[in-house]
Amino acid sequence: MADPLATLPAHAMAVNIEKEQTIYAEGSPAEFCYRIVCGCVRMVKLMEDGRRQVLEFLLPGDLLGFDALGTYDLSAEAVSPVVLHRYRRSVVEHLADGDPAIARRLRVLSAAGLRSAWERMMLLGRKTAVERIASFLLEMTARMPSGGRGGVLLPMGRLDIADHLGLTMETVCRVLSSLRQEGTIGMDRSVNGPQVTIRDPAGLQALACAARH
Repeated sequence: MADPLATLPAHAMAVNIEKEQTIYAEGSPAEFCYRIVCGCVRMVKLMEDGRRQVLEFLLPGDLLGFDALGTYDLSAEAVSPVVLHRYRRSVVEHLADGDPAIARRLRVLSAAGLRSAWERMMLLGRKTAVERIASFLLEMTARMPSGGRGGVLLPMGRLDIADHLGLTMETVCRVLSSLRQEGTIGMDRSVNGPQVTIRDPAGLQALACAARH
């Protein structure tokens, strides 16, 4: 079945964003929404004490800003160089008013966002550091294209991963090193970032699911 949002590019403007640039800031007027063409975007919430929480990493095909009401609830930042399709929210809302399929698809996307939030609450509230990192690696392997030899190129650094999983960077480094030494994963450096190869998928899956037992 064709995606009803596939017609939106006709109303889009292509936007290039450099690495580490802000696409939009938390609290700013929600005038635009976006679809990622290439690159990786992190969704960030700043806490009152200045610490940040990386709520989500978005990849090609993902949408952002569609569920904002008046102002953006989160900041969107480019983890890597990013190409976006940008749409005026007023145009998208007008299209949704005239096309039930588009309106229904946008509701589905909002529901998916809520489901992701619940899954994240379980990840942070019930899992150990090893389980969180194992779950994250499996998720990225499923969502990202292979970088060769069965690995994936992770555009985000260890600090981003730590702030996403509610861990310290030292803990992330220690767990990744342990997984590599045990032969569960392989890690190689490349000009585009670390390439992670899952050498023992069953073992990594067992670590990720350990909290369920």
